[in-house]
Amino acid sequence: MAELKRPERLQIMLTEEELKALDDWRFMKRMPSRASAIRELLKRGLAAEGIEVPNSRAKSREYGVIDGPKLQKQGRARLSP
Repeated sequence: MAELKRPERLQIMLTEEELKALDDWRFMKRMPSRASAIRELLKRGLAAEGIEVPNSRAKSREYGVIDGPKLQKQGRARLSP
């Protein structure tokens, strides 16, 4: 069996309003799935905290929160907690 690229699973619980907001955003951005939308929102949230994440123009199969050691991009420094 092939090794999974994303072997970890995360279960979250949302209110109906949160789920509707997620789905509305997902469809507006033409995201292929809820999972890819959540990963993209995580990337954006991390970037807002100063943690850089790679390529925002990735293909849907490439949507991920981090990409190996490439946590700094475009000259912005990573902030310490």
